[in-house]
Amino acid sequence: AKVTGGAPSKLAKIKEVRKGIARVQTVIHQTQKAHIRNFYAQKKHVPIDIREKKTRAIRRRLTKEQANRRTLRQQKRQTHFPMRKYAVKA
Repeated sequence: AKVTGGAPSKLAKIKEVRKGIARVQTVIHQTQKAHIRNFYAQKKHVPIDIREKKTRAIRRRLTKEQANRRTLRQQKRQTHFPMRKYAVKA
């Protein structure tokens, strides 16, 4: 809805009112989001708009736990054949 015509003072007032409405809406939206975040904090499933955005690649990446898991064979190899330690004589 574009504002066309009218005295400059009237246009300024309209602009001020619109900005005020925007401020109020912003605060309402922020408080709503905060309440929703608190509500879903201990839940298993969280709505998509509340989840962390990050990037698509980061979201699809393996979690730390998944990435650090080792097969039984790898575990055995690591325990039986650890990295060798060398001491260099100066």
